[in-house]
Amino acid sequence: MKIAVDCRMCGKSGIGAFIDGVLPHLVQTENSFLLLGLNEKQKIPSVLPSVYESKNVSILPCEIGAFSIKETFFFPSEIAKKINECDVFFSPYCNIPSDIKIPIFCTIHDIVFLDIALADKIGTLARKWFYLHAIKKSHAIFTVSSFSKNRIIEKLHCKKPIVVVHSSVPEYLQTPPNPLPQKTDTIIFIGNIKKHKGLHTLVGAFEKVREKCKKTGVALPRLLIVGEKNNFRTKDSTFSALENADGVEFTGFVSNEKLKILLSEAKILVQPSFYEGFGLPPLESLCMGTRAIVSDIDVFKEVYAGLPVVFFKTGDEIDLSEKIFDSFCEKNPIPPTKNQYSFKKTADSILNYVSETI
Repeated sequence: MKIAVDCRMCGKSGIGAFIDGVLPHLVQTENSFLLLGLNEKQKIPSVLPSVYESKNVSILPCEIGAFSIKETFFFPSEIAKKINECDVFFSPYCNIPSDIKIPIFCTIHDIVFLDIALADKIGTLARKWFYLHAIKKSHAIFTVSSFSKNRIIEKLHCKKPIVVVHSSVPEYLQTPPNPLPQKTDTIIFIGNIKKHKGLHTLVGAFEKVREKCKKTGVALPRLLIVGEKNNFRTKDSTFSALENADGVEFTGFVSNEKLKILLSEAKILVQPSFYEGFGLPPLESLCMGTRAIVSDIDVFKEVYAGLPVVFFKTGDEIDLSEKIFDSFCEKNPIPPTKNQYSFKKTADSILNYVSETI
């Protein structure tokens, strides 16, 4: 079977991490692959060299942007022709080029923009159109959790098959550093300041924890927010609260190697989200031997069932502050965590479903 894979998001965060993780396992199979968007002269570091070196791989350069008008309505016929020579087209997201005539399998990770008002009305309608367009054009939909599957069915009335394939931890975060760094008095958050990330809950809880530490003589924690400070600017009042809070630091951009060290050194990672499609940082922290405290939203109860995370009541600053303080004072390490998710399993699930249905 020859599979065309949309690789235009390789090397980027979010969806890029998903395709970067899946792609090396796809190309290790006996199928042949046409990789859309990779450039042989500008190899992307996040994609393993084995992808380029595989004899069953050919590269199809493409400069057309994802979700662009040109992609959606005027995709170059010469590129579409080469894609249509394959048996199937796989997209790691819900953008689909026009004029693709072979069976399409796309991925909808979540529909957060439909469930939570993160954009204006026009922006929300545009995203809904792309979701519906993807469903209409696709033979089947892949997604990363049963929660997302149920939301896609309910909100978009999807009648096409939806297959849960899960996400996973990038290869560089699957094993902790050796030797392990010393733990620091650090609470870490990885994400951005958007309404559904719940960072305002963490800010309030963090201030309560520091007050309790002062009263009890416990070392004061610092809150480390991973990401460029300038990229967090938003109308959300959370940003102002962060700028004025004691003990809060922004890391700026960090490399993969630095992120691995920061996660390993932290005592706790907190993921206070109100909404996620999967929610990867807690799984990454467990792999690094760091405690994870997560909100008790449905998707986290699904993804982290049986894993040693601590749940708190979503949006409850007091409950979160109590869970943070208790975890911060805990001396015993977390038990070794077996990661039940892997990109190899994800790749196998994708290929098995495609081969069984085509």
